[in-house]
Amino acid sequence: MTDAYIIDAARTPRGIGKLGKGSLSEFHPSRLLAKVFEGIEQRNGLNTAEIDDVVVGCSSQVGKQGSCIGRMAALDAGWDTSASAVTLDRFCGSGITSVNLAAANIMSGMDDLCVAGGVEMMSYTATLMPENNNRTVDGGNLHLRDLHPQPHQGVCADIIATLEGFSREELDALAVESQNRAQHAMANGHFDRSLIAVNNDDGTTALDREEFPRPGTTLETLASLPTVFSQFMDAPIDDGGETFAQLVARRYPDLAINHVHHAGNSSGVVDGAAALILSNKAYADKVGWKPRARIVAMATVGGDPTLMLNEPVPAAKKALERAGMTTDDIDLFEINEAFSVVAAKFIRDLALDPAKVNVNGGAMALGHPIAATGSILIGTVLDELERRDLNTGLVTMCTGGGMAPAIIIERV
Repeated sequence: MTDAYIIDAARTPRGIGKLGKGSLSEFHPSRLLAKVFEGIEQRNGLNTAEIDDVVVGCSSQVGKQGSCIGRMAALDAGWDTSASAVTLDRFCGSGITSVNLAAANIMSGMDDLCVAGGVEMMSYTATLMPENNNRTVDGGNLHLRDLHPQPHQGVCADIIATLEGFSREELDALAVESQNRAQHAMANGHFDRSLIAVNNDDGTTALDREEFPRPGTTLETLASLPTVFSQFMDAPIDDGGETFAQLVARRYPDLAINHVHHAGNSSGVVDGAAALILSNKAYADKVGWKPRARIVAMATVGGDPTLMLNEPVPAAKKALERAGMTTDDIDLFEINEAFSVVAAKFIRDLALDPAKVNVNGGAMALGHPIAATGSILIGTVLDELERRDLNTGLVTMCTGGGMAPAIIIERV
């Protein structure tokens, strides 16, 4: 089997995902992704006429984010029209899955050169009203709802924290550490290699730094925040009138949920885009590229969609088994901080050294642009492996519907 290599990784800064407040919120989603495509092309001398496929993740593929945004962004970047594209949706896991599928195409021998990535404009998707005011991922499919009740992810996070015995205090402590690590990383330029400043089309700078972090976050400031998802419980999930509390009671009729998540220990709502160049060794040699990393193993798992945030641990285990490795063989881990309990459970269940996990902070501090996050995290762990002169990294994340993709990379 042919090896797949990462040639480069690039991304935008993460902008606050609120229309009129975030510095990226006025960009068309495909234009924002095109900015990353332009940047990664320019700094690598990428011949876009030789791209076999562009694989892009986007979770909310409606309106401005519809119409195969991967293809539209490639065209908007001025890439050769022969560079075909596909857009996929695995919820939050789309940005890892896009890289995994591009790598699989190269490993199979079907492709020599691919670009993979993701984009999500949460400032835009927040303005979209779902059909029948549906607030679940079942799309209003009542038969599916009877089989698998799927509450809001934040409610799910509180359920898991209750069932697993995580306290608000320990989850808040993880959130403070995320903020502190992110501040240190930004102050010391740890994100600089992947970061591409986003310019307006008139040449002025729209955003050249992370916009979401909250400097000075402490346990005391987090303790003052009200829990968010407790407020969801009596809200109807759609026009049918059933509430989130009633939906949860279908599976857990006697569970008294200890609501522990709030704005400070949940992932931030942001806009962002990312891209990676992947190729086989023969193509890299032909054009004079020095690969930065090799794809060692990939995995995807599915599990209980009601407790939809629990799958990163089995995904990591599956990837490690495929690679013939253990957690001791991994130098750095990136687990998306969708909610604090996700990272806390990942560290606990795999008995990891917290000093090896999300070393530059995570989504609680930096934000989570849904389908872009996975691609961002792969670039983040690669940059940090190089900075520390380490070798192996594992990236994984939970997704809606009870799934998780994972990837292991090693420097070359």
